[in-house]
Amino acid sequence: MSDTPPAAPSFALGPVDFSTHILSLASSAMVSLGELPAPGEEQPAELDLESAKHLIDVLAMLEVKTKGNLDEAEQKVLASLIYDLRLKFVDARRRHGR
Repeated sequence: MSDTPPAAPSFALGPVDFSTHILSLASSAMVSLGELPAPGEEQPAELDLESAKHLIDVLAMLEVKTKGNLDEAEQKVLASLIYDLRLKFVDARRRHGR
């Protein structure tokens, strides 16, 4: 038996930029809201309002902290994501009586 740990799977990750990062956070929020399946799953994930709220708050914090430093497209995408996620959060909370 070898003492060498197995190699991690090799896959290429795309370039890191602001838009990719915020879209990743928004996708995670959508999973927490039960709107999308978790990675590797087929059915939408179970509702996790606490995680969804946290991720939406992170995006809102990024909007405040990056004000004046984003190009117009980044600013619009971020504002749109926050708006849409807040609506989905309120709707999910209402549907589930929380």
